[in-house]
Amino acid sequence: MSLRLPSLALALALTSLTPMTTSAQQSSAEVSTAAQGTILTVSATGAAHRMPDFATVSAGVVTQATAADAAMRDNATRMNAVLAALKSAGIAERDIRTSRITLEPQYRYEQNQAPAIVGYRASNSVSVKIHDLARLGRVLDALIGQGANQINGPSFGIEHPEAAYAEARRNAVHAAMEQARAYAEALGVKVRRIVSINEGGSRGSMPMPMARLAAAPPPESATPIAGGETELDIHIEVVFELGS
Repeated sequence: MSLRLPSLALALALTSLTPMTTSAQQSSAEVSTAAQGTILTVSATGAAHRMPDFATVSAGVVTQATAADAAMRDNATRMNAVLAALKSAGIAERDIRTSRITLEPQYRYEQNQAPAIVGYRASNSVSVKIHDLARLGRVLDALIGQGANQINGPSFGIEHPEAAYAEARRNAVHAAMEQARAYAEALGVKVRRIVSINEGGSRGSMPMPMARLAAAPPPESATPIAGGETELDIHIEVVFELGS
């Protein structure tokens, strides 16, 4: 487990002191005085890391023909083969979803002439959720071998991230508390209590860019896939009351 916190912008404003701004690495804080004591607002981020247990990819077929219906028929034939390959690879129907179908005219442009349609481009793609990451490369190769010529992904994730988010929350609170204690010590006071905690957004792993593949690699070498770790983080804002 590791903790990753954004850069820190600290604004310190006490009614008896000249306002000043400092910079640190892990969180941000704002201090002000109130009737009940000194109020400190700290922003912090806590992170947790897990190995992903599923991946999502987009696989599609792009075809071209001079007639629109011919482009769509060819596309349908090849897409049916792609879907059959997914089922043969053990992908459940609930993990396969059509994401986009397009049919676009292709134009020829010549000087001093109106654009002329010279053909049509058909595209059909599905979003696929793969749970067995050890077979991900082989699944992609099978799709390409059956006619898929457009691959987007993979995007890795965690099926049940609740425990990881709970860990990230604990790390965020710990970071906020450390900052509050540091401010209290610098001011010669103590952390009395937590007034409020607000949770902001969270972030997981990002998808990889699109890759266009025209032909399947040799059968003895599957496409290499490195899943790495998935990072889940939580951003919080904590208001503390400081005093003697």
